[in-house]
Amino acid sequence: MSKSLEFFFDVGSPATYVAWTQLAALAERTGAEIIYKPMLLGGVFKATGNQSPAMIPSKARYMLVDLQRAADYYQIPFNFNPYFPVNTLMLMRGAAAHLDTPRFHDYISAVFTALWVNGKDMTTPEGVSAVLLAAGFDPAEVFGLCEQDAVKDRLKAITNEAIERHVFGAPTFFVGDEMFFGQDRLDYVERALR
Repeated sequence: MSKSLEFFFDVGSPATYVAWTQLAALAERTGAEIIYKPMLLGGVFKATGNQSPAMIPSKARYMLVDLQRAADYYQIPFNFNPYFPVNTLMLMRGAAAHLDTPRFHDYISAVFTALWVNGKDMTTPEGVSAVLLAAGFDPAEVFGLCEQDAVKDRLKAITNEAIERHVFGAPTFFVGDEMFFGQDRLDYVERALR
C-alpha cells in the first residue's frame, strides 16, 4: 500500500513556506506521495474563529523569531514579506487552477519565493503579473483561469474539506486520519509516514 501525505496550504502563510521547502526531501526519505490541497486560509479562519498569530502582538513578535530559527535550522532563504498580511484569494485560485498540471510546482515555487524570499508585493495585479511573467507564465492566462467557475469551485471545495476535517490553520498535514499542524511538526509527520 502506497503512503500519502496530504498537505493543506495557503501561500500567504510563512510557516507553510518553511514546511513546503522540506516536502520533497521528506517524500524522498519516506517514499510518500504528497497530495497538495490548496485552501483559502481566510475561509478556514472565518469558519473556525481562528486568526493569524500576526494579529496578536506578543505572538507576532515570537512568530518572527521562530520562523527565522526554522529557516536557519533548515538552511533555507527566508525574509518576512513587508506587505504581510496578503489577501491570497487570486494566488490560491491560481494554485487550484494549476493543481494536477505539469506546471503546478513551477507556479507554487514562483509564488512562495516571491512572497517569502524576495519580499515581492503580491497585493496588486501588477506585482503578481511581474512574478508570473518572470516564471514563464502568461499572466493574462492565469488571471483568466482564476475567474473560471470550475477553479473557484475547486478552491471552495478544498477549503470546505479542510473545515470539515477540523483544519484551523496552515500548514496542516494528514497521514491517513491523523492530523498534524505546523512546520514544527514535520518530525512527527515523518515518524507517522514510517
